[in-house]
Amino acid sequence: MRKGREVLVIGGNRYFGKRLIARLLAAGDRVTVLNRGSSAPPAGVVHLIADRGDEKSLTAALGSRTFDAVVDQVCYTPRQAEIARRVFTGRTRRYVLTSTVEVYEYEDSIAPVRETDVDPLGVAVDLELPWDDWEFLESHYGEGKRQAEAVFAAAPGFPYAAVRVAHVLGGDDDFTSRMTYYASRVRGGTPIAVPVVNHPATYIHVEEIADFLFWTVGQDFTGPVNAASHGLLTTEDLCDAIAAHLPDGKAVFQHVEVGEVSPLSFTRAYGMDNSRAVRLGFRFTRAREWLPKAVAETLGRDAV
Repeated sequence: MRKGREVLVIGGNRYFGKRLIARLLAAGDRVTVLNRGSSAPPAGVVHLIADRGDEKSLTAALGSRTFDAVVDQVCYTPRQAEIARRVFTGRTRRYVLTSTVEVYEYEDSIAPVRETDVDPLGVAVDLELPWDDWEFLESHYGEGKRQAEAVFAAAPGFPYAAVRVAHVLGGDDDFTSRMTYYASRVRGGTPIAVPVVNHPATYIHVEEIADFLFWTVGQDFTGPVNAASHGLLTTEDLCDAIAAHLPDGKAVFQHVEVGEVSPLSFTRAYGMDNSRAVRLGFRFTRAREWLPKAVAETLGRDAV
């Protein structure tokens, strides 16, 4: 039998984070969850309370603890990454950063983007930007993740992996409201604003990304890796699946050249190439196969 591991999860009390914790516990791992105390973690874990952006607070909460792996669900800035790198150097054998497809926000490639298209070693880090300003951080989400990756990559020997997560769908606890946004418009036949050229994107089911993160904890590869189900989906694909769940609904699209567009509609192409993860041994599902299930999970019976 495999010996249980000591795993620290920073943040991650909701959505795919809580599913990851459930998988670790089911595998016999000893799980510690660190957050600011705003929400209680699942039963069966050790709970540490600290502000991960405060180095003294983080160090004090950890004490002398060491870990086989750390999964960082809430590292959004290079400042947070700098603190984490200092605190966890020599304290863990593996550091998994939950990154994002948004690191490719400046790409516009018909071919699916590969990890090498955004090499963290080539990303400039600016710690003086107003990372503590919530509005700035929200509008620079991809940049914050890019620079966080760069901080870890610049540390020789730091055993990090950065999981670049595709857009996540599914589950009855999807807090983003993106699918309910579309459902309300499909139900009422309200026009859905999309770009004139509306590019497809890559997605992953909430259960699959939890599986992927759990798998990553047990691997030894380093650097960035794309996590996305096989195949691309368009806004039209999403709305067709929603319309099938709402028999009296109809998707009506309004193409706009300038102005705000609906969530999960894109003026640029940057679907992710998942071949590195496949070569490493992970088996992804196909997005079109799980999409109807994801819609049903998120919208539930009340949407019918």
